[in-house]
Amino acid sequence: MSVAWIRASSRRLTAVVVTVVLTAALGACSPGPAPPAQPLQPDSGYRAVLEEFSRRMLDDGAPAVLIQMRVGGDEWSAAYGVRNLDGGSRAETTDPVHVGGVTKSMVAVCVLKLVEEGRIQLDAPVSAYLPDFNQITHAPGPVTVRQLLQHRSGMPSVDGPLYDPATVQQALTTKVSLADLLAMAGRISWQAKLAQGFEYSNSNYIALALIVERLRSRPIGEVIRTDIIEPLGLTGTSMTAAGPPPSSMVHGYITLDSKQLDVTYPAAQIGNAAGGMVSSVADMNTFYRALLQDRLLTADTITQMQSPLYARYGLGVVRWNDLCTNDFYYGHPGDVPGYGTIAMSSSDGTRQLAMAVAFPPEPLQSGAPRILQEMQAIAEDTLNATCQTGPSAPVQAAEGSPGGDASGYVTRRQESLRQ
Repeated sequence: MSVAWIRASSRRLTAVVVTVVLTAALGACSPGPAPPAQPLQPDSGYRAVLEEFSRRMLDDGAPAVLIQMRVGGDEWSAAYGVRNLDGGSRAETTDPVHVGGVTKSMVAVCVLKLVEEGRIQLDAPVSAYLPDFNQITHAPGPVTVRQLLQHRSGMPSVDGPLYDPATVQQALTTKVSLADLLAMAGRISWQAKLAQGFEYSNSNYIALALIVERLRSRPIGEVIRTDIIEPLGLTGTSMTAAGPPPSSMVHGYITLDSKQLDVTYPAAQIGNAAGGMVSSVADMNTFYRALLQDRLLTADTITQMQSPLYARYGLGVVRWNDLCTNDFYYGHPGDVPGYGTIAMSSSDGTRQLAMAVAFPPEPLQSGAPRILQEMQAIAEDTLNATCQTGPSAPVQAAEGSPGGDASGYVTRRQESLRQ
């Protein structure tokens, strides 16, 4: 829903751009070999940072924080808190949560599979696949499929009217079709710009899902299931559906009119291609590892997905700077009412961190952007601590990072802690 996560990263993005420019100037456009990831010790300072963040969230009223980190064959995961605030059982790392923007990466995979089949052309106009698109959205000019994937269409986001505090109660109880969501976006004035840059909008992925549904003749949730969930054996991942949430799902809450409101399975998220997926931290890591290791799409398509080099947002994936390899991390942040997630993976899929927080109950958007920004910073700094520049010299923590021992990563283990 929020674009604050991208705006607040200007310092980090500047560092990425400087790195790219210097690399090109020196004639070394490809990253060097990755230094070996080192096994973290159980008392790692970065594990302490993750634990401190989690306990702080619980102290602020968050129901739960879930984490899974993978480096090579090693894994550390932890679950803090409870599944719901009404005397619920202890949260587990396998519990599903709303993952918001991670949905976009999955929709992008479905679109790009159609590109590989020759049924979609990235630079073709959207109207070639959705004939009523221009009429419904009142687009000021031609819009391509690629521009939708990159959030460069300029189309107004449907999130404003959908989750306005005055109408959120309706969003919790009334299902809205993708076609209705696109029409809702079409009622917002779409202003033409001389040069249209990046402008994050959930409406882009609503339109993309409608293209997929039209070409596949199935709902987007079913296409994601056959394209991603079943091939990867994901057990905690599904599109939000009608009916009660899974019994193991971590509940999310907001504050509305000074009252605490459960937003675990809002009707407006049913089939919502911009943020309707439910998943676990382990499944998110499995998805991005498979994606980056060319098990869902071809290597050439992944290269397209990660382009252009200068942009922070590719085709359905966000990019962060990987200090270990002079390459990039890929993944996606996400927030929907009551929840925030971040999934971040090295370009070869071997170093990963996925975090999910059921936010402390607050009014809509009051604290979510700040927490999500902090989650991204922690994830990036933690992954940058999983390599070393020499046989015994750990990489220094990035400027502004939480700090701590960067010597490696813990062996496989599971933790579950009560609030």
